[in-house]
Amino acid sequence: MRYGFVVPYADAREFAELAALGEEHGWDGVFTWESLYGEHAWVSMAAAAMLTSRIRLGTLLTPASRHRPWDLASMVSTVDRLSGGRVTMAVGLGALHSGWTRFEADEGRRARAEKLDEGLAVMAGLFGEPETPFTFDGRHWQVGPVDGGAPVDGGPPGPPPPVQRPHPPVWVVGAWLKGKARQPSLARAARWDGLLASVVDPTRDGPGSGYDLNSYAEITSIVRGMREDAGLPWDGYDCVVEADSSGEFVQLEGTPADWADAGATWWVESWWSLPMDASGQAELRRRVQAGPPG
Repeated sequence: MRYGFVVPYADAREFAELAALGEEHGWDGVFTWESLYGEHAWVSMAAAAMLTSRIRLGTLLTPASRHRPWDLASMVSTVDRLSGGRVTMAVGLGALHSGWTRFEADEGRRARAEKLDEGLAVMAGLFGEPETPFTFDGRHWQVGPVDGGAPVDGGPPGPPPPVQRPHPPVWVVGAWLKGKARQPSLARAARWDGLLASVVDPTRDGPGSGYDLNSYAEITSIVRGMREDAGLPWDGYDCVVEADSSGEFVQLEGTPADWADAGATWWVESWWSLPMDASGQAELRRRVQAGPPG
């Protein structure tokens, strides 16, 4: 099991300082969130890359469907090179709220899902082997031809490839639709590098009922089967559990070892309930200094 923590609120300098503090106290990863208007997640991670040497830097999460994929690819690869190959990007459809819709109208869940799939495919293509020309003709995005990081017909060169090959790890939200034969969200997560599991249970209130040890083990088993059916390796695949050892934001049964037995490889402390003020920052620093719960 590896251990990370989410920084629920900080400017770029504070995030970088917290990343360095986390590295000093034995954490394996530090994560930030992305907003349409606010502190820039990838600038924050770039600042953290300059103050750290070991800890992984990631998002939790990136609403990839609202990015132009070549812009996102530029940000991801830049920070991956700057950090020496320590970037992880978690993606999902994005939770709709006023912070989103006051700037952009919702195109609908189907369009967001299509854009997510196409955008990830474009990024993978742009991160591909430099000598291999890449084109893409999708419903929402068109690219190419791009060869060796530069347009085939001339123009300035594109960026070098990221350090991590074939691309920095992509963790994907996978919602288990209880009682359904088709599991498109889990299938999407299975195609990439990691799973952020959730449960959608129509027999219970709310859009997502969360998970327990048994349901988490079932979800990871389903995703493992999907990868095996597709000829993809299970070794090295990440399964993330969002936790809160304080018990304030989310309460989970069992210990990190129990969740590892259920298939989890990352335990991420998600302290979203901390106040966004000086007292919250002080408590966040105290928790980071205390080190991972394991």
